[in-house]
Amino acid sequence: MTETTIFSKILNGEIPCEKLHDDEYCIAFNDISAQAPVHFLVIPKKPIVSLSECMLEDVNLLGHLLFIGSKIAKSKNLSNWRTVINTGEESGQTVFHLHIHFLSGRKMKWPPG
Repeated sequence: MTETTIFSKILNGEIPCEKLHDDEYCIAFNDISAQAPVHFLVIPKKPIVSLSECMLEDVNLLGHLLFIGSKIAKSKNLSNWRTVINTGEESGQTVFHLHIHFLSGRKMKWPPG
């Protein structure tokens, strides 16, 4: 059984979010703890814990998540953004449901964190 997370509660409609996109595979919404002027998340509706848990059958889904994020970024007239997927606690993953961060609106530093 998959653990209940804030994202599963958003997907179930228990917690509201500012949706930017919703289709049969994923939703996208603004991050409530924004780390940049533009910071939104794209999450699959399929309960995948992290990138390390993905299977071959998820290849198209992963591409879809990135495509949707890019489409949203372009709709916001962004030409530069950072895309981040944290995998595991040591990398900074705090919600154990795969999610992709899209950040923009400020100069990003390297290395991050």
